Amino acid sequence: MNRATDVLVVGGGATGTGIARDLALRGVDVTLCERGGLAAGTTGRSHGVLHSGARYADFDAAGARECIAENRILKHIAGACIDDTGGLFVQLESDDPEYFDEKLAACREQDIDATVLTGDEAREAVPALAADTERVIRVPDAVIYPSRLVAATAASARDHGARILPNTPVNDLLCEDGAVVGARVDGADSGEIRAEHVVNATGAWAERLAALAGIDVAMRPTSGVMVAIDYDGIEPVLNRCRPPSDGDIVVPHGSQVVLGTTSVEVDDPDDYDTDREEIDRMVNECAAMVPGLDGREVSRAYWGVRPLYAPDEAERSESRSVSRGFFLLDHARDGIDGFTSIVGGKLTTHRRMAEAVADHVCEELGVAGACRTDEERLPGHDDPAVLDELVAEFEAGSPADSDVTDANP
Repeated sequence: MNRATDVLVVGGGATGTGIARDLALRGVDVTLCERGGLAAGTTGRSHGVLHSGARYADFDAAGARECIAENRILKHIAGACIDDTGGLFVQLESDDPEYFDEKLAACREQDIDATVLTGDEAREAVPALAADTERVIRVPDAVIYPSRLVAATAASARDHGARILPNTPVNDLLCEDGAVVGARVDGADSGEIRAEHVVNATGAWAERLAALAGIDVAMRPTSGVMVAIDYDGIEPVLNRCRPPSDGDIVVPHGSQVVLGTTSVEVDDPDDYDTDREEIDRMVNECAAMVPGLDGREVSRAYWGVRPLYAPDEAERSESRSVSRGFFLLDHARDGIDGFTSIVGGKLTTHRRMAEAVADHVCEELGVAGACRTDEERLPGHDDPAVLDELVAEFEAGSPADSDVTDANP
């Protein structure tokens, strides 16, 4: 296969498919390549929380505002890709009450709907909560089913003319006269894809792809474990109301809950330790909020790798901040035209990340047209069965929601 396209997007996670969709809706001819099935990387191995921004409100006002805006958009456009569970930030007896008060005030400052419940009221709403629950903040968190989200986003892109090529790994970038002009790909359609612009949306693997063009995109990926346990009766996302740390979130998944997560720096996003101790730590920590988890058998556990950008992580360490944004890297600054990388970010903000990339690429190509992805609903948004057919079609089944979609990752 040798073909041409206006834009080649490399990476079939939420951000990559979001970029393809946004560009296609603006009339750009776009092709997306993913080395495996869609959502096979970080997206499909996340805890799947649609953040309200409350997690970040007290230390990253801009990030919190971005989250609540995207939360509202995704609930509108994504339908059954989202379970609008709500969320609770839970203060236990051992947690700092001042931190709770600061979190509450910050949520209200960032226009995040936040209501306080007493411990008794919280346990009436969620009987599984620990007896020493003192207060909770109720916020509009929700749960994302990433396999459905990515498959529906890819279907929308295809409906508007994009070519979506799963199981098509890029083995080299084509570089001519100081520009990236396409890629060589393997798979059923092996050959060359030539493009006016190439977007690196490979997340934790961005450093590897950029290196094929002689560019250093310094990534600092970290792995984190998610632990699924059969447990009925928890409806909202539960967050421990303390500074972000290991084992501070319980995510409802129908008759299961997913516990998360750890953060361990890794050298290779394809090769890292999967330590049973991390699994045990998740159960022990989360059992402080939900004592009934103690002693339960683990149904499944999976690890994901966060696409953290090393310069941001260095600054974050120096400032002791846990804020993580996204970064659009125009490699014309590195002397290579026609090539852009998008790194960092969160699943909640993937659509906004895609919009930023599409704005940049359209400006580079001289294409007019405004973003419409915040208004047009995704295919199958009102029919879970249709969404799950799309998951199967795009081979987007992933560990994060295999219990819901019945897709085998």
